[in-house]
Amino acid sequence: MKSEQFAARITTVLRQRLGKNEKAAKDHDWFAATVLALRDDIIDRWIESTSRTHELAGKRVYYLSLEFLIGRLLRDALSNLGLSDEMRGALREHGIDLTELEGLEPDAALGNGGLGRLAACFMESLASLDIPAYGYGIRYVNGMFRQRIDDGWQVELPETWLAHGNPWEFERRESAYHIGFGGEVVETPDGVAWRPAETVEASAYDTPVVGWRGRRVNTLRLWTANAIDPIKLDAFNAGDHVGALVDVLRADALVRVLYPADSSAAGQELRLRQEYFFTSASIQDIVRRHVHYVGDVRSLPDKAAIQLNDTHPAIAVAELMRLLIDDHKLPFGDAWDIARRTFGYTNHTLLPEALESWPLPLFERLFPRHMQIVYKINSLVLKQARDQGMSDGAVSAISLIDEGGERRIRMANLAFAGSHSVNGVAALHTALMKTTVFADLHQLYPDKINNKTNGVTPRRWLQQCNPGLTGVIRSAIGDAFLDDAMQLSALGPLAGDAQLGQQMRQVKRANKAALSDHLFGLMGIRLDPDMLFDVQIKRIHEYKRQLLNLIETVALYDQIRSHPEIDWVPRVKIFGGKAASSYHNAKLIIKLAGDIARRVNRDPAVSDLLKVVFVPNYNVSMAERIIPAADLSEQISTAGLEASGTGNMKFAMNGALTIGTLDGANIEIMEHVGADNIVIFGLTAAEVAAQRAQGYNPRQIIEGSRELRQAVQAISSGVFSPDDPARYRGLMDGLLDSDWFMVAADFESYSAAQRQIDRRWQDNAGWQTTVLKNIANVGWFSSDRTIGEYAREIWNVL
Repeated sequence: MKSEQFAARITTVLRQRLGKNEKAAKDHDWFAATVLALRDDIIDRWIESTSRTHELAGKRVYYLSLEFLIGRLLRDALSNLGLSDEMRGALREHGIDLTELEGLEPDAALGNGGLGRLAACFMESLASLDIPAYGYGIRYVNGMFRQRIDDGWQVELPETWLAHGNPWEFERRESAYHIGFGGEVVETPDGVAWRPAETVEASAYDTPVVGWRGRRVNTLRLWTANAIDPIKLDAFNAGDHVGALVDVLRADALVRVLYPADSSAAGQELRLRQEYFFTSASIQDIVRRHVHYVGDVRSLPDKAAIQLNDTHPAIAVAELMRLLIDDHKLPFGDAWDIARRTFGYTNHTLLPEALESWPLPLFERLFPRHMQIVYKINSLVLKQARDQGMSDGAVSAISLIDEGGERRIRMANLAFAGSHSVNGVAALHTALMKTTVFADLHQLYPDKINNKTNGVTPRRWLQQCNPGLTGVIRSAIGDAFLDDAMQLSALGPLAGDAQLGQQMRQVKRANKAALSDHLFGLMGIRLDPDMLFDVQIKRIHEYKRQLLNLIETVALYDQIRSHPEIDWVPRVKIFGGKAASSYHNAKLIIKLAGDIARRVNRDPAVSDLLKVVFVPNYNVSMAERIIPAADLSEQISTAGLEASGTGNMKFAMNGALTIGTLDGANIEIMEHVGADNIVIFGLTAAEVAAQRAQGYNPRQIIEGSRELRQAVQAISSGVFSPDDPARYRGLMDGLLDSDWFMVAADFESYSAAQRQIDRRWQDNAGWQTTVLKNIANVGWFSSDRTIGEYAREIWNVL
């Protein structure tokens, strides 16, 4: 479509669907009109994609995830359809700048971190590879939260991304399902039936997901909750005006917030209700669609591949069993065979506390029929274990029910037992799954665990967020990499090309200048784009070790002041990320970052050599600004605890050097880019385990390291918190007494690695060669490769 045609269509939409003429239209009107005008093209492709799947009787992938961190969609859709220039020209005719218009789109508040962003990348790659797929999640009204930093402290505010509607979504009133809670199981003439005490309605909103070059448009289906009866008129008329709306409020709570704090019993119950709500609606929808188009529910594994993204949707195993047994009257054994052949389970963590489990009384109260099914599944699994001669300890570890202390339902064990495939998301992570959290289940089911190293979509994370770099690469090696990221390897022979290196250096500086301008407008801080931009942006968690970075920052600050004669590399430390609302230490780490920033940034002795910035409300759109501007990517988790990471891939794809531990996908990045083009430090996963087994003594390490001791003492004594000298004493005492995440153990190695970074930065030609080699060798980390592996080896759809 030509620009003039788009311009005319936008005008028509503005007038006939928004009720505005060009003179009266405001920026938000132009944005809505632009999306709706583009959406008309998308709808045609969407309907064609769905019709083609029906005609070919194809198998679909169903991806169940509690998070989908999709970010802004306008630029993504225009780029994937190849219509960016046409739309830019069309809006120019109306005096509107497309880039400014794209900035008006709110980030969809549907996720928090890597789990949700991975799901979004996977959905885009599924469409790009022409694989029929639905993503299923919750249409959160307020998301996790919008982060504001007040006096250095995180303040959680509601996200209001839906306040003015969402022009991308389509309400599907016909796709509505009853979701039950509580009640009892009763006998019927042909079996048993669950009679819930409470029922809410799940109704669907669909968002189109456009693949590269518009090859396919798939569906992201999000569920919202409605009360069956919107008001209790008898209570209302009796004067109980609030109580009359209690059902509405209970339904609304299910879709209001992502990850409500679970420190209270009520919070735990809400989380479990949320997980069942979206899972039940999704499984009912999948089964309904299959029966409608295929008829025989026994063929479900041949037409549907359901992937559980972590343990949040694990109850889907019991829910599908319930539907097959109670509604479709299948024998238990047949239902179990169908379920296992249909489900795949992706594990994202080795942290025991992140492998969800629920108190058995709570689970049974909410889901009495599912509890019966879980008991039956458990008896089959335990019988298999005993028949294989497994020890009592192994049988206990395999059980779906943890009998130690408070009895709990182990959701990871349920997902493992109920799936034909269980995959990790990086080579190390998958290997550790077999020897740690799932060692006994792996012994029982030795063929289930497999690896699918994560990837990121190069469309959003190179082409769209870094058009300058994309243009330089196209000039150097042509356009083949746009369709196949592996073709970035053509840059390899050009790694020493001085002219190409200079062009990339200019692009990087321009990106840094743009980020500096943005942060000045946002925070009032001036950054020099010629400084080294050292970036750690991710969820705030002790295992990700922002604290290690901050302590090293304090040590560097002391060294710069103590040794002004040294030729220090000017460096900006950029942090960003949210802490869970009930995670005290994570929120304290954010405050520490702010306190360090205030002290360092006001000190004239280091003003040209060191700056510290904590960027508030880190989200996809902010990542799209920061990642292209980064020189150094901090991937410094305690070895053995980061499942994969995807930020590490995005940074490398945009020409940042990685400093990291041998953890998660860092290992595979090192294998692809070469050990000389990444800076690795610290203990390995095996060494971490050995240190803990031998009796780790962090106090001895801290007292034996002058720089570390001084930094810890400065933080602990209130140097950075004069208003409250004891603010960080507990945090530092935790390092001295236990230090579970090995901050002290890795400090000296990390500090030495940072000084190695300084030396490499001072070698301009060498640094640029490393940048080129990183970009040239990370095409393998495209989510297209990852999804291709899932499709061939788990889902059987390619």
